[in-house]
Amino acid sequence: MSRIQAVFQALKQQNKKALIPYITAGDPHPKHTVNLMHSLVKSGADLIELGVPFSDPMADGPVIQRASERALVHKVGLRHVLQMVKDFRQQDDKTPIVLMGYANPIEAMGAEAFIKAASEAGVDGVLTVDYPPEECETFIAGLRAAGVDSIFLLSPTTETARAKLIVKQASGFIYYVSLKGVTGAANLDIAEVTQRVNEIRTQTDLPIGVGFGVRDAATAKQVAAIADAVVVGSRMVLEVEKSTDENLLSNVSALMQELRAAIDG
Repeated sequence: MSRIQAVFQALKQQNKKALIPYITAGDPHPKHTVNLMHSLVKSGADLIELGVPFSDPMADGPVIQRASERALVHKVGLRHVLQMVKDFRQQDDKTPIVLMGYANPIEAMGAEAFIKAASEAGVDGVLTVDYPPEECETFIAGLRAAGVDSIFLLSPTTETARAKLIVKQASGFIYYVSLKGVTGAANLDIAEVTQRVNEIRTQTDLPIGVGFGVRDAATAKQVAAIADAVVVGSRMVLEVEKSTDENLLSNVSALMQELRAAIDG
């Protein structure tokens, strides 16, 4: 059983929902990332989604774009991100880590080399925004053989036939994008999200996480009522952006505790 499966199974037994914060590796500075990851766990994170900085993102809104730019100033690349995961694993071998990023850095490293390095570093899942499910069967098979889950996005505009292909290839959990557009784009329509999540449940037994529109504790609570996991990205990165070196960990921890209390409540 993978770390991701184990976490969702344990939470289900406790009648709890997963809280999955997203941060961009290397933001605001590479020296903070591992400490931030540990702080997220201590403050209630069940999984961590770690963004790989990229210069030309297509799914990330302005907040996460700025985070990538801050990380890229320090030349943080895929190999650095994998080293951060390895460093995190020295103290935490239980919390699942999902890398979220784009195909270009993986292609530059080479898919086989990346899969080997990710597995050795302790990565549990990979979400590659621009790897279409129709074209990455070999990549998915390689991840599966290495014990790494393939996380896919489903959106409000995903057609039924394509959704069936995605849930067939996915493992770990399904990430449902709660709104049209990029991360942090707009207020989500909870009724529409509920309907779509229920439709997805008829196609898969995998846990379903919802993200891209969770901007506060109240929204997190609404999402937790219908999904298995709440993913908080732009709001978390915004907290990083407005913090100083001195209050970074305390500010992020306070936000996490607020979200955790809302979800559990």
